[in-house]
Amino acid sequence: MLDFSPWINLPLIWGGLIATAVFLYVVLDGFGLGCGILFPFAPSNECRSRMMNSVTPFWDANETWLVLGGAGLFVAFPAAYTILFPALYIPLIIMLLGLVFRGVAFEFRFKASSPRQQKIWDVSFHAGSLTAAFMQGVALGNFVQGVEVVGRNYAGGPLDWANGFAMLCGISVVFGYALLGATWLILKTEGQTQDWARAVARYVMFYVALAMVIVSISMPFVDNRVLEIWFSDTSPYVIFAIPALTTVAFIKLWLDLNDSRKEARPFILSITLFTLGYSGLAISLYPWIVPFHFTIWDAAAHPASQSLSLVGTAIFLPIILMYTGYCYYVFRGKATHESLY
Repeated sequence: MLDFSPWINLPLIWGGLIATAVFLYVVLDGFGLGCGILFPFAPSNECRSRMMNSVTPFWDANETWLVLGGAGLFVAFPAAYTILFPALYIPLIIMLLGLVFRGVAFEFRFKASSPRQQKIWDVSFHAGSLTAAFMQGVALGNFVQGVEVVGRNYAGGPLDWANGFAMLCGISVVFGYALLGATWLILKTEGQTQDWARAVARYVMFYVALAMVIVSISMPFVDNRVLEIWFSDTSPYVIFAIPALTTVAFIKLWLDLNDSRKEARPFILSITLFTLGYSGLAISLYPWIVPFHFTIWDAAAHPASQSLSLVGTAIFLPIILMYTGYCYYVFRGKATHESLY
């Protein structure tokens, strides 16, 4: 059987692949969930139709990255999978139910035969998106602060996930996705919908900034090892670089949101903010995959298993990336309010 472990660091590669898949999901499906979060606040039914049409060609393909992240964890780090999933069963199941409601709304909203039926799917789209986004933040918060582990098993209770820090992360993700959704609509719509999206983005970005400050201040105190990483002799450049770049990105985003000529850059800057926040989390948690119990090397599967899975990933991942890029290319341009079906 294939075994590349003598030549390459398989756990590090798989950790990078899973981290990348999760990040791509957050960014690519985040703007779709953000549109759903903002959906009931749109100024007209025509605006809501434009919002849904702007996401319809992409939403199901974007969730491929979520599957890749979960499947990669199962294949490459089975010990982490068997610990983290039992700890997060309830929020993950609720998240999946939210995604189901959102997916059904995509298919049925434009088939509604009456305003009452359309209202049902409008509510489903919003509630599903809001629930999924919040529960993703809750799962992230629990992962960041760590779960109770005895041996190689989860040892906490069924409701340990419902803690204050996780709730804060859930709210933060909701506002972050709302910012992604609003800036996506600036890029993909025009007229009344675009003007409304600019106003929403200007409003939401302050809550995103506040959430990032609170979470960033809390992170070093989650565990003493995180505190040591951020305040060691070798980290002052990182400590100042990420907050400084984040501040610059927020200032630039505010200026662009007040310039009607800027359509693409607000969305790019929103992605930049997510990238900086994600980088801060990665620096804080590396090399833990079950904070703060197992590193990526402690929880890794047998090298032969990781090698074989890596071959399949190397074949199909470029195909997925090419398809995703082609999809965004084909559906470039502004969204209309007419049904795409």
